[in-house]
Amino acid sequence: MRFVDNLYSLYREHLQEDEENAVSVVLNVLEEQNREDIMKLIKDMDDEEIVQMMGVYLVEMLKMKMAQEGHLNDWESPLNRPRYH
Repeated sequence: MRFVDNLYSLYREHLQEDEENAVSVVLNVLEEQNREDIMKLIKDMDDEEIVQMMGVYLVEMLKMKMAQEGHLNDWESPLNRPRYH
């Protein structure tokens, strides 16, 4: 949660407008990270944070699969939106 708190503090002004700004911030930050950086962040998480992270990931992936098979016609992953830098 410390990483999220730090991100929020840094980008607070950009995050007040809408969800797409949060997606943009996250994608831009992740582009700057390598595997080792990300694994360190995960290692520093407590068990509850890891479970929450995996829960969000699994729900989004299941929704993507459902959309691919035509079960969620109006669903669009925020991660598949165009990136604006």
